[in-house]
Amino acid sequence: MKLLLRLMQIREASIFLFILLFVGCIGLVNPAFTSGESLGLILKSSMILLVLAVGQSFVLITANIDVSVGSTMGLSAAVCGMMLTHGVSGSLSVAAALLIGSCIGAANGLGVSFFRIPSIIMTLGTLGIVRGYMLFYTEGKWIEDIPFYFKKLSSAEFLGIQLPVWIGIIAAVVAYLFLTRSSVGRYFYAVGDNEAGARLIGLPVRSITVLAFTFSGLSASIAACLFVMNIGFVPNQTGTGIELQVIAAAVLGGVSLSGGQGSLFGAGLGAIFLEVINNSLVFLKVPAYWNNAISGFLLLLIVTGDSRFQLWLQSNGKKKQQEQENMSRSKLPKSGEGGYEDKVVL
Repeated sequence: MKLLLRLMQIREASIFLFILLFVGCIGLVNPAFTSGESLGLILKSSMILLVLAVGQSFVLITANIDVSVGSTMGLSAAVCGMMLTHGVSGSLSVAAALLIGSCIGAANGLGVSFFRIPSIIMTLGTLGIVRGYMLFYTEGKWIEDIPFYFKKLSSAEFLGIQLPVWIGIIAAVVAYLFLTRSSVGRYFYAVGDNEAGARLIGLPVRSITVLAFTFSGLSASIAACLFVMNIGFVPNQTGTGIELQVIAAAVLGGVSLSGGQGSLFGAGLGAIFLEVINNSLVFLKVPAYWNNAISGFLLLLIVTGDSRFQLWLQSNGKKKQQEQENMSRSKLPKSGEGGYEDKVVL
C-alpha cells in the first residue's frame, strides 16, 4: 500500500494508473475494447495529439500559450500532401512541412518576446491568418491521391511497434532529455517560474521564448506529417479545434498553465488518456452527438479528482514528516539528563 501511494505521488505514474483503471472499467462493459488490436489502434492514433502536447508543453512551461497549433498543423499537412501529389519525394515534402511549422512557431515567438504581444492574442491572430492561407492554398478542396508508399509507412513495423508510435516515442524522449538534462532546457522552467528574476540573472528570456514557440510549431508540423501518413488524405478543415484538446492533454498531464512546472511524459500520457476516453465512447455505443459533452465531463471529473488526490497525498506526506520530526525531537536528551541544557559555558 505504501509503495502504491509513493507511485501515485509521481505524476506520470498516477496518470498511467488512471489509464489502466479506465481501460479496465470499459473492458468490463465491452471486452473488445481491451483487445490487442483495439489498444494498438488507439495508441497509434494518439501519437498526433501526443506530439502536439509535447510541443505545447514548452510554451506552457514558459507561462505562455499557443492556440495556433491546429492551423499550423493544417497548413503543414496541406503543403506535405500537395507536394506528394505533385510527385515530390517524401523526404522533401516532410522537410518542407517541418520548415513551415518551425517558421510559424518562430514568428509567434518573435511577436510575443520582442513586440510584447500577449501570447493568446498573437497566436489567435496567427490561427486566423494561417487557416485562411491554407484554404487559399488548397482552394478549399481536399487533397487526395496521396502516394501509396507514403500511406503504407503508417503500417510499417520495427520490433513489433508501428512507425507512427516510434516517431511519437522518439519525439517525446528527445524533448524530455533536452528539457531535463541540458542547461538550456532548465531555462524554460526558470523563465516560466519568474521571468523578471530570470532576466535579472542574465538568462536569455527572449531567445528561450522564441525557442519554445518554435518547438511548438515544429511539433505541429510533425503531427501534420503523421496525419497525412495515417489518414491518407488532407481535408480542408484539418486541425480545426484540436488546439483545445492539446492544451487539455498537457494540463491533464500536470503541466501548469501559470508556467514553471510540468512534465513532457505527463503531457504525452495525458494525450493518450484523452484518446482512450474518446475511443471508449465508440465501444460504449454512445451517440456521436454526445461525444463532446461526455468527453468534457470525464476530463473535468478526472482532472478534479486527480488534483484533489494529489493534494491529499501532499498533506498526508507533510503530516508524516511532522510526526517523524516530533519523534526525533522527543529522543533528544532532556534537561538534567546530560543534554546541552546542563552544559555550563566558562
